[in-house]
Amino acid sequence: MPELPEVEALAGFLRERAVGRTVTQVGVGDIAALKTFRPPPDALVGGTVVDASRHGKWLDLLVATPTGEPLHLVWHLSRAGWVRWSDQLATTPVRPGRSPLALRVRLDDGSGFDLTEQGTRKRLAVHVVDDPQLVPQIASLGVEPLSAQFTRERFGELVTGRNQQIKGLLRDQGTIAGIGNAYSDEILHAARTSPFALTGKLGAAQVDVLYASIRDVLDQAVAAASGKPAAQLKDAKRQGMRVHGRTGQPCPGWDGTPCGDTVHEVAFADSSLQYCPTCQTGGKPLADRRMSRLLR
Repeated sequence: MPELPEVEALAGFLRERAVGRTVTQVGVGDIAALKTFRPPPDALVGGTVVDASRHGKWLDLLVATPTGEPLHLVWHLSRAGWVRWSDQLATTPVRPGRSPLALRVRLDDGSGFDLTEQGTRKRLAVHVVDDPQLVPQIASLGVEPLSAQFTRERFGELVTGRNQQIKGLLRDQGTIAGIGNAYSDEILHAARTSPFALTGKLGAAQVDVLYASIRDVLDQAVAAASGKPAAQLKDAKRQGMRVHGRTGQPCPGWDGTPCGDTVHEVAFADSSLQYCPTCQTGGKPLADRRMSRLLR
C-alpha cells in the first residue's frame, strides 16, 4: 500500500504534469470504485486542473470546472491500487468489466492517467466532491506528521492519552495521518522500540526518540521519492526499507551498523510486521501468531 512518502511523490508528479491542462474525458471502468454519484465524474470534463495535493494517504486533484465551481477528484489507492501515467493515453473507450482499470482521466494534450487495482479484493475508492472534507475518511484524519502542528508536545499527548500498542497508534489514521504498515515498521526499528510496546509504559526519553524517528524516517523517504516517475516509486520504496519486507535478511542496524541479527516477522490474518530482536526487543523474538496457532 502506498503511504505518505509515495502519495506525496504522486501528488508532485501529477502537479508537474497535469496542472494547467484541460480534462477532456473521464471514464469509469469499475463502478464499485466510485463512491459518489453527484456530481458525476463527467462534471470534471472541460475543467482545468488547478492543483494536486494529498490528505494522509488520499490524493486530491483540484479541477476548476467550466461553471466556475471547483471540484475535487479524490481517491485512496488502498492495498493494490496505483496511478499509471501515460504521455499518450490509450484512445479505446473505457468499458466496465474485469479489467484492473477503475478510472481513466484524459487531458487535452493526449496525456493522462489510469487508476488501476489488481487482485480480487477491490478497495480502491474514488470520490468527486466540492470539498474533500465531505469524504468521511478525510474529515476524520489525524495530524499530518510532517506538518508544523505535529510537535513533540502534540505527539506526547497522543501517546499518553491512551494505552495501546505503539504499532497500532502509528497506523491509526485518525491519530496520525499517512503512516501505514511499512513505515511504522521502519520508524519503530529506527527508534529501537518493540512494535508491541504499550504507549502507557513509554517514558519521556523513549517518546523523544520515537518523535524524532517519525520525522527522520518520513523526511528521508519523501526526499528519496521526490521527483521519481510514478512507475518507479514502488521499487524505490522497497529499496529504502531496512526491515519491512526483509524477513530472514541480515539487519542493517538501526544506525546503519549491522547488529549481527536477522529480520524477524510476526504474521497476522492478512498482514505481517517485521522487526529486529537485537535492535528492538532486547534479543527476544516476539511470538509469531501464525506459528502459535499451528503448534496448538
